[in-house]
Amino acid sequence: METAPLKAFATSARVELLREIRARITAVLAQGSPERVENPGAVAKLETAVTAGGGGAAGQAHVADRVAYTWFNRIIALRFMDANGYTGIGVVSPAADQIGQPEVLSAAKRGQLDEEVVKRSGDVIRGLLNGTRKPRAGVDAQAEAYELLLVAYCRHWHDKMPFMFEHEGEYTELLIPANLLAEDSVLSRSSKVLTADVCRDVEVIGWLYQFYISERKDEVFAGFKKNKKAGADEIPAATQLFTPHWIVQYLVQNSVGRLWMLNHPKSRLVEQMEYYIAPVDEESDFLKISKPEELTVIDPACGSGHMLTYAFDLLYAIYEEEGYTPSQIPGLILTHNLRGTEIDPRAGALASFALTMKAAAKRKRFFKEPVEPHICVLDPITFSDDELSYLLTSDGDEATEVSFWNQFANADTFGSLIRPDAHLTARLKRHVESLEENVFTSEPLRWASRVLEQATYLSDKYAVVVANPPYMGSKQMNALLSQFMKDEYPTGKSDLFAAFMIRCTELADHRGAVAMITMQSWMFLSSYEKLRVNLLDNQRITSMLHLGPHAFDSIGGEVVSVTAFSLANLPVEAPEYVRELPGAFIRLVEPKSATGKLDLFLDALRARGGESQIQRVSRSGFITVPGEPIAYWLSEKMRASFSTGRPLSEVANLRQGLATADNNRFLRLWWEVSSCRTALACTSREEAASSGARWFPYNKGGEYRKWYGNQEHVVNWENDGREIVSFKPRAVIRNPSTYFSPSVSWSDISSSEAAFRKYPTGFIHDSTGHSAFGDEELLAKVCLLLNSSFVTEVMKVVAPTMHFHIGYVGLVPVSHGIRKLSDDLSVRLSVASMRDWNQREMSWEFACNPLVSLGRLA
Repeated sequence: METAPLKAFATSARVELLREIRARITAVLAQGSPERVENPGAVAKLETAVTAGGGGAAGQAHVADRVAYTWFNRIIALRFMDANGYTGIGVVSPAADQIGQPEVLSAAKRGQLDEEVVKRSGDVIRGLLNGTRKPRAGVDAQAEAYELLLVAYCRHWHDKMPFMFEHEGEYTELLIPANLLAEDSVLSRSSKVLTADVCRDVEVIGWLYQFYISERKDEVFAGFKKNKKAGADEIPAATQLFTPHWIVQYLVQNSVGRLWMLNHPKSRLVEQMEYYIAPVDEESDFLKISKPEELTVIDPACGSGHMLTYAFDLLYAIYEEEGYTPSQIPGLILTHNLRGTEIDPRAGALASFALTMKAAAKRKRFFKEPVEPHICVLDPITFSDDELSYLLTSDGDEATEVSFWNQFANADTFGSLIRPDAHLTARLKRHVESLEENVFTSEPLRWASRVLEQATYLSDKYAVVVANPPYMGSKQMNALLSQFMKDEYPTGKSDLFAAFMIRCTELADHRGAVAMITMQSWMFLSSYEKLRVNLLDNQRITSMLHLGPHAFDSIGGEVVSVTAFSLANLPVEAPEYVRELPGAFIRLVEPKSATGKLDLFLDALRARGGESQIQRVSRSGFITVPGEPIAYWLSEKMRASFSTGRPLSEVANLRQGLATADNNRFLRLWWEVSSCRTALACTSREEAASSGARWFPYNKGGEYRKWYGNQEHVVNWENDGREIVSFKPRAVIRNPSTYFSPSVSWSDISSSEAAFRKYPTGFIHDSTGHSAFGDEELLAKVCLLLNSSFVTEVMKVVAPTMHFHIGYVGLVPVSHGIRKLSDDLSVRLSVASMRDWNQREMSWEFACNPLVSLGRLA
């Protein structure tokens, strides 16, 4: 799908609609406005909404933002239905093969009105069009007639799709955009951009929403750079990301499709699953699914419903194969199979609309007996003390029940991460059903029913959970969300996606499936170690596409590096052979576009070139590596090295060094100080103190360089570092017993791989010049090992970021025979690097420029 025209349309439509709606709010709220006389109830609701939004200009802007999107939503929805013939007449579109006014207005001008739709406004519309009724001031008669027609059709569709079209009497009707009939209006352009071909795929709805909120998303991320935090108003814009369709297909096929194939191995469904990765080994311990209705699916962060609409397609094929009649299937899927939860009302409405369109496309008479999709937009709900006293049971625990009824107080922030108690939900549901309703209790009972509905969505167990969860690091979370994450999801508190990984496995049945696309960081970083350990203990990775950066064409650069994967929940009693069944891993990191990644994936599935690019790795292949990173690409020998060798931290003495806290004061380049106040080769602190020198060589890390070099700085360590010692506690003097000892050192940060260098006696090492100490013979072998290609590959696993902290390097496995490594090779490489360094003028051993030496020889 070509998305550039959609983006241009959606972003400009937002600007135009906001301008129009703001003008209408000002006119409607003006004292003496016609609307105050004709629709006082709707005006009162508008004033209440403005106050709730902050009052004044801020409140009006809040309402304008919501209403502008509501009308955008409606126009797009009606255009999509027009293009697919669901409306019967073009409500926002010209007649087929025509240009100009919407078909419904052209018909009305000919006297053709659907009386069932226009109802009370029919006479007014006729009067405006035949000239017997004057339009309101400043408005063209045809424009006002069309406004009434559009409102009437929105009311008509409310009965079929209440999630998309509000009921009569809401103030949204008063704020209808002006100039809808203009040639360059949002309505007119919608027909040009959303062609009949484009509207064949309901995916367009999700793309439009992402583009519509893109400017708001930019505003939120600009706020993050200023250290602003995200709350309920910012999270939807900051975290909405439309998943490429082929990734959606992979996720659904390898969860919904996989479960069905395990239960029905002779099914021909596999012929419709291009991205399905079939298991190699026979599996017997899986969730038993006897009929399609049992294949329940939830997306706990469903957005505009992209995952669910494809799940609808796959489920339809399953029902069809099982012999269900086409007229039954859409309703059965919406009733039994698909669920979605969302904190963004806009996105939730679109998800419901998208699923309704899917059903309508399969059954033309669907709107005669519509089934509303089960999409739950989680409302924030709280109860007063009086209301709670009415809802509490006589024999229950008061504190527990109060907590239950108020658990959704921040639902618009916490969303599906809220964990309702299933047993308490069922018990309190029975209790509420026994309560008598009267004029005083109807409102709390209504909200209590809503709490129970939301709790049911989030406490039920599902055969499959699919999600592209929100991505947001802890630095962007407001205090409320940050504390919630620490309390409820300590192993996933670093990012929302990690908490959703935990939550999705909880929502899945004991042997159910989970399929997600998330940031790849959980696979390697130490901050997610406990998350990985827990996952490998309780789930089995059945497949993974390691996508890396550039998986989303809508996001440039290296900003979002992701992985898509499917899991199987493991019950406690799962035997060891089940836990050890290997998963299929495919590396798609290298291609720089989504298309390139897809092509490489298909190549792997087709096993082009004579051998498959799919790597099969079981649980034991991960748990042998320290930190249990998901390092699926390691060879068996490399994995074995971690269990047969010793960690480097047990072989050598790894230490951080000095942090002066003021390098400008205590550090110099060696040529900036007097040579007579400098001692370059002291072997101990005692020798240095007695030397009378002020300046001593300082290992500060430095640029990428192997074997030898980066010897440029000196530090003021006169009188055993008296000045620096007096600068405590800001200065941190770590491991002084290692100062002036020979070492192998490396820089804390590198933009590529780590580089390890030998340092002779005489150096004090910095906190960023991490160092290994030991006897000189051992250090020569350690340097040789650390600069090997083997350790380069190991470091990609134990230190996957640009940081090479001592804790990471200390995990490098060292063979018991390390001392048998070649002395000659280590010496030759170090000497060659030393000669290269000393040919530079920045070396204190520099004697002559090599070009000058060559000239003398000549």
